[in-house]
Amino acid sequence: MKKVHDVTATPLDVQPTPLALLLLGREADPKSERGVECPGDLPAASDPDLVERARAAKAKLGDKVFVLGHHYQRDEVIQFADVTGDSFKLARDAAARPQAEYIVFCGVHFMAESADILTRDDQQVVLPDLAAGCSMADMATAEQVAECWDVLTEAGVAQDTVPVSYMNSSADIKAFTGRHGGTICTSSNAKRALEWAFGQGEKVLFLPDQHLGRNTAVRDLGMSLDDCVVYNPHKPGGGLTAEQLRNAKMILWRGHCSVHGRFGLDSVADVRERIPGVNVLVHPECKHEVVAAADHVGSTEYIIKTLDAAPAGSAWAIGTELNLVRRLANAHPDKQIVFLDKTVCFCSTMNRIDLPHLVWALESLAEGNVVNRIRVDEETEHFAKLALERMLALP
Repeated sequence: MKKVHDVTATPLDVQPTPLALLLLGREADPKSERGVECPGDLPAASDPDLVERARAAKAKLGDKVFVLGHHYQRDEVIQFADVTGDSFKLARDAAARPQAEYIVFCGVHFMAESADILTRDDQQVVLPDLAAGCSMADMATAEQVAECWDVLTEAGVAQDTVPVSYMNSSADIKAFTGRHGGTICTSSNAKRALEWAFGQGEKVLFLPDQHLGRNTAVRDLGMSLDDCVVYNPHKPGGGLTAEQLRNAKMILWRGHCSVHGRFGLDSVADVRERIPGVNVLVHPECKHEVVAAADHVGSTEYIIKTLDAAPAGSAWAIGTELNLVRRLANAHPDKQIVFLDKTVCFCSTMNRIDLPHLVWALESLAEGNVVNRIRVDEETEHFAKLALERMLALP
């Protein structure tokens, strides 16, 4: 057997990052949204009695349980939701049901965190599958954002910068925003949030979706693309010079939605060629060039209301998650409603909440066993709530 040379290397003065240690399997992250297995035995997906089991468990729980269903959920899950909506609407709906002992959130991790922040301490928020995370929310960690703030401080612009974080962010990022005098926004009120922020400071650090920040600044506030720079957390100094940071009005975090980021100009051109007279309606999480080429742009709630009000016989190509587009097409058979891209694109993490997981969660609660409870620690909750309350106070 060939002997391997014993080479003694000079130690490098390099400290592995928490992310590197996690990827190497040398540390665990209790807050990670990836690869978390649910304890217990799930019903088989092929079980023909799943629907009846869900109904029976929900009936047994009665008013003790309140089930929230995000618009992007599967139909098999949404049928058991007491209310449906976008992430913030659902968190507010949860807070408005103080009599419910259990809040079962059929959505993703950051949404359940927001519900826990806004509900009473004695209410328990349950996420049927802990691995239902959000790739966008994962693109900004507390450590990365703290380092970014250090970069802004060194460039002499932190004191003039107000953080605005999208609802699609972790509780840690919302807490960072609250600590630094910022606010949260949704895709519906991003314009109002930015107007408020620019009334407080000269610059905005927008987290974590660069596209929503850019589209709102350029389309709604009349800024130019040159007013925006992108901070890349994987590059030293964010890949930006101090001069670039000083000249920018919008400092955009390099994050995006894996679903909305798929749509391109070719998708818009193709559907216009296939369907003459089609109305292209997209979510503001899409790339700027797609938003610029669309006929209508708006939040999930805006998309729903627009199609509800659209005349019979009209044709629509929708740039958002496929579960919602299919549901809208079924609800409006008098209109032609198609997915903007030819490639099927579900939100993979949102789709982790399936009927077996929901049945397991409901049956466990009915037996008095609370599973997959989402809890935000007191300090994080305090500062995150500050940021959320600033949003609620927006005119």
